[in-house]
Amino acid sequence: MSELLSSAELVEAAPPEISVPPVLLNREQAILEFNRRVLAQAQREDVPLLERLRYVTIVSSNLDEFFEVRFADVLEAARAAPSEASTADLAAVASAAHALIVEQYAVFNHEVMPALERQGIRVINHADRNAAQREWVAAFFEREVRPLLMPVGLDPAHPFPLVANKSLNFIVRLGGRDAFGRESQIAIVKVPRVLPRVIRLPAEVCAKGEQGFVMLSSVIRAHLAELFMGRTVESFSQFRVTRDSELEVDEDDVTNLRQALRSGLTTRHFGLAIRLEVVSSCPEELWRFLLEQFDLPDAACYRVDGPVNLVRLNELIDQADDVRGGASLRFPPYEPAWPSGRLPRAGSVFDALRERDLLLHHPFESFEPVVQFLREAVEDPDVLAIRQTVYRTGAKSVLMDLLIEAARRGKEVMVVVELKARFDEEANINWAERLEAVGAQVVYGIVGLKTHAKLLLVTRRETGPRGATHLRRYVHLSTGNYNPKTARLYTDLGYLTADAGIAADADAVFQQIASLTRVKPPRHLLTAPFVLHRRLVRHIGQVAEAARAGQPARIVAKFNALTDPGLIHALIEASRAGAQIDLIVRGACMLRPGVPGQTDRIRVRSVVGRFLEHSRILYFRWGVGEEDEVLYLSSADWMGRNMFRRIELAWPVRDARLRQRVIDECLVPYLHDSRDAWDLQPDGSYLRAGTEGISAQQALMARFSPA
Repeated sequence: MSELLSSAELVEAAPPEISVPPVLLNREQAILEFNRRVLAQAQREDVPLLERLRYVTIVSSNLDEFFEVRFADVLEAARAAPSEASTADLAAVASAAHALIVEQYAVFNHEVMPALERQGIRVINHADRNAAQREWVAAFFEREVRPLLMPVGLDPAHPFPLVANKSLNFIVRLGGRDAFGRESQIAIVKVPRVLPRVIRLPAEVCAKGEQGFVMLSSVIRAHLAELFMGRTVESFSQFRVTRDSELEVDEDDVTNLRQALRSGLTTRHFGLAIRLEVVSSCPEELWRFLLEQFDLPDAACYRVDGPVNLVRLNELIDQADDVRGGASLRFPPYEPAWPSGRLPRAGSVFDALRERDLLLHHPFESFEPVVQFLREAVEDPDVLAIRQTVYRTGAKSVLMDLLIEAARRGKEVMVVVELKARFDEEANINWAERLEAVGAQVVYGIVGLKTHAKLLLVTRRETGPRGATHLRRYVHLSTGNYNPKTARLYTDLGYLTADAGIAADADAVFQQIASLTRVKPPRHLLTAPFVLHRRLVRHIGQVAEAARAGQPARIVAKFNALTDPGLIHALIEASRAGAQIDLIVRGACMLRPGVPGQTDRIRVRSVVGRFLEHSRILYFRWGVGEEDEVLYLSSADWMGRNMFRRIELAWPVRDARLRQRVIDECLVPYLHDSRDAWDLQPDGSYLRAGTEGISAQQALMARFSPA
């Protein structure tokens, strides 16, 4: 295994000791850099056009969460403890966000939309509509939109309305007098969320072969005057405000976390304002008026060259035709492969696992075996108990339906539902209530810790060769969520086993979460917040010692973020000792690679392709013997919150055949990717590794596709 992972000759002598570690990169800037890499996908001519538009919308969605959570934290910290450093950090992050958004709209307006127009897909503004299109839009407005709009003219009896997070609104400056003879000038129009943001025009009002669309904001803009009869619309702008959306619940001061969160959800949409978006043509007096209402500084105003919510253009992608002139405008459909030869479609998962462990590589391999595993457990009368953790599973879930059915059939069902999974709280609360209604035991994890581990444990009564019965446990562990939908979009690894040691450890994890008592420390699983961080630091130290001794010393790790200072400094020390380190970090990385004498043996790459990279894989080698290497799969990123404020798991892959599979499929291709990979530079910027050659994801799709 070490030969396959070796990308360069090990340097025999470690560099001189340097007492001062390199300054870490800024976390928020690193998050914005990731979104710049996503935006670059929208500029690739080898990506189908509608998918290029989808990447633009993904950036908008990511930035919404960035402002709702990350930037909100930075702003709160700067307000709580103002200093020259915190003010400078805040200004730098805000400036980078402004620059990225300007770049995003430039890509949208000057690259993606013109390319779509050349394929006959047009978003038609009011000025460009022909008479038939204007007539249709007017009828649509009168029939579908106007009845739902209620303008609010502002005066002392009509204060500025409460505007929900990320909702579409209009601010209007009016001339003339109102119905009561007064000169009220400002009105607000709130646009209900139930209205579609993108409307496809019927074919009969479009040119032959053209797909015409109109934005709801454009429809309302064209008919604003009709909402203010007898007044003159002097100026206006659409606007949107982004608010702090972190649910704040004092877990030490509530008796029922589910009820407390349910109450918090009702006020989430009205948290502290963080960002104001208006169109670039918005008059200064109007955006300054809005800033005053939301108590925001000038830097919080983002004047954008287009719709204030590009996320909703997903509705155009959903409605547009797939093919134009023989060219596909979407990625070709990809059907995950069944793990043929390792698991019969109609066979028993239990029988297969008694023979050997099973590794599933999503989305290249189907998630259906996991569903089949749970379905078999539900339907098998010999299965006595099922225990599962739930983090993100979606509002509709076949797995949750199966757990409910298991409880109805009288099996002992315990589900650890993480109620604080950000933006999935409501769905998880609903599942918890449905599970409890049929008698399942539901717990919400540990106060102060999120349960992020992905774990499913099945206990079955079995009969031995001589007729004696015994209990046997089967386990599924995963780097990703129990969500069949995202399993088709994210790269993850699932591991099914009947290994008695891992099963006993899994049982201990559930025992501790449920009972809150001390349990015997797991022998095989590494758990956070208990031993995971300490064990990783120890392994990194073993690699460093091997490097100093002139022995093979190698680390290859793949995860979504690297922000924990302790792990970063351990990696720096290993690099200084002479270890060769490759990190495949999809998102934020605060480690600065390539610093002479400190991190010049560390390479950091990010792969951004068709699928969202999500698997966590950790490989360490610290010598020449078989016992001098280990490979873990994990649910945890290398962040402080994962190591110390979450229930997380990492587990060793001890089957040599499966270890080699993980290396061959999940590490080596990414180290050699020259199409979708980006290399992190010492200054925090990223350079694309290439535009041609090998794409790890495409190679894996080809590998698993039927011949």
